[in-house]
Amino acid sequence: MGNREDLLAGARHCLEDKGWARTTVRDIVTAAGGVSMAAIGYHFGSREALLNAALIEAIDEWGTRIGRTLASFGEAGSSPDARYEAMWAQVIQSFQDDRTLWLATLEALLQAEHSEDLRRYLAGSQTQGRRGLAALLLGTPENEVTDTATRTLGATQMALFTGLMTQWLTDPDQAPHAPEIITGLHTLTTITNTRQ
Repeated sequence: MGNREDLLAGARHCLEDKGWARTTVRDIVTAAGGVSMAAIGYHFGSREALLNAALIEAIDEWGTRIGRTLASFGEAGSSPDARYEAMWAQVIQSFQDDRTLWLATLEALLQAEHSEDLRRYLAGSQTQGRRGLAALLLGTPENEVTDTATRTLGATQMALFTGLMTQWLTDPDQAPHAPEIITGLHTLTTITNTRQ
């Protein structure tokens, strides 16, 4: 690997180990195998830009991995309820398996207030996530998902995703599991249907 790749790998390690705010330039170059501090400026411009790039790389890899896993639920022969429950079980497992990534993502949301590039990236990721979730649930290709479906079904699923992530990261003992989510959604549907 070259210095740029070593720095990205070191920054990712630091994000997982120390989080965004506590990672120093010295931490990154140490984790990168002793690459010079000047290499950060040369390749990325700043510590923040390097951490942005490392986080974006990690989120993109997670998105690809989880996307393949979730797509397989749409192909399963079980009932829609069972596929939906299996999907949320997989997402919740990711909150446990990739805990440090999700904590770094929450930290990045705060940092995005001071980085237009990071804010733009995170906003774009949310848009893509809403469309992808809507496509998965509707069983259609992403390019066929309407803006309305993205802003309603996709946005609702994204809100559920973000809320679950927060619960699993802060209070995993009390956070709901997939069957409880399904039960809660059925109850909510019953409530909203009776009020119409």
